[in-house]
Amino acid sequence: MRWALVKVSLAVTAMVVIAFAVPLGLVIREMARDRAFSNAEREAAALAPALSITTDRDQLERVVASTGSDTAMAVHLPAGDGSGVLGIGRRRTAAEDIAAVRELGRASTSAVPGGSALLQPVALSTGEIAVVEVFVPESEVTNGVGTAWAVLAAVGTALVLGSVAVADRLGVRMVRPARRLVEGAHELGEGKLGARVPEEGPTELRLAAVAFNSMADQVVQLLANERELAADLSHRLRTPLTVLRLNAASLGDGPAAEQTRAAVEQLEREVDTIIRTAREAKPQTAAAGPGAGCDAAEVVRERMAFWSALAEDEGRKWRVAGADRPVRIPVARADLAAALDALLGNVFRHTPEGTAFAVDVHNGDDAVIVLVSDAGPGIPDPEAAMARGRGSGSDGSTGLGLDIVRRLAESTGGDVRIGSSVLGGTEVRIWIQLDGREGAPRRRGHRGTVRRRGPGRLLPALHRSRSLP
Repeated sequence: MRWALVKVSLAVTAMVVIAFAVPLGLVIREMARDRAFSNAEREAAALAPALSITTDRDQLERVVASTGSDTAMAVHLPAGDGSGVLGIGRRRTAAEDIAAVRELGRASTSAVPGGSALLQPVALSTGEIAVVEVFVPESEVTNGVGTAWAVLAAVGTALVLGSVAVADRLGVRMVRPARRLVEGAHELGEGKLGARVPEEGPTELRLAAVAFNSMADQVVQLLANERELAADLSHRLRTPLTVLRLNAASLGDGPAAEQTRAAVEQLEREVDTIIRTAREAKPQTAAAGPGAGCDAAEVVRERMAFWSALAEDEGRKWRVAGADRPVRIPVARADLAAALDALLGNVFRHTPEGTAFAVDVHNGDDAVIVLVSDAGPGIPDPEAAMARGRGSGSDGSTGLGLDIVRRLAESTGGDVRIGSSVLGGTEVRIWIQLDGREGAPRRRGHRGTVRRRGPGRLLPALHRSRSLP
């Protein structure tokens, strides 16, 4: 916008300057020409009284010399014997031009080398016509024209530069508030809820800034209300959890009782985490800072140990692969645990008892893939399942499980895919970018990264052992 205003101002001012300066320059040139010939006419008119009195050559020469312009003036008298003309001074014009002026009886100009000549007819006492020739050099015709044109050019340039400077200042006054509005929108989109823009500039941009600040205040208020609502709903779970904890304490000893008490304690910790997170003022969508993250292999082993008891009760075979070595990822431990619990919970919830499942961790140069696969009936419409994961929920599902997994992967620049597993059922692939940049390119097929052979199927080299115990 700023440069557009400068260009428009430059074009308009230049056209105005040209429209006025060019005609004015031509007028100045004509005025200089008229001034030079007016002076010549006055010099010629100074000889008229002398010519009306005498035609003596000596006297006329003295009169011409007294004018101070004897080198530029000549007098052409008619010869008494009719043989032609008698010249006093230097003649520059042709005889035909002199004869034409004497015959017509009016003044005229004639181009001569080095300038122009004014031919002025004068009536003598004898009734004959004498012609006075005054030489006007070209330097006198253009005297002062170059200076006047230079002044006009300087004034025009100053006007153009002044208009450009004014347009630039106006453009800055308009662009700066707009730029601040854009920066504020980016900051608000990045989760900086305190982002506001100064309410200044032109009326339209000032109103836009007021509307933006009002919107930001409403967003902050809505988020605060959502946090309070989440904290309140989570707090309501404390009462039934207390009952469950008391009942679990009375179960006595044994593996099942210990698993139940561990599950209740884990549930209490999760509820406490939800309440604390909901009451925090800062958004929880911010990217993890340097050094943050967790060991994905350790989290996978921990969660599989938790779910193994229920798998044993339901007769499910399970396997973990790739979790024997540390695998660092830029994801919080609690977030990865919640994502794994959501996927494993879906396996137990949506597949028959006795269905086998597996969790695989694959570590590449720029990404880590976590696969959760099962031998169940599969998902006929993966796109619809992902749509439910974005919050629509159906068939007894809240739709939050896959949404948790999706947000975890996208926070690192990765994604989530649903396909067919080699076990015959569903395979959910979580692609986690190691550089942590949102929207970072996924270099599939690059050396050291994880490559795919078809929808939902990994290369056999990455599955060194797919058989279940």
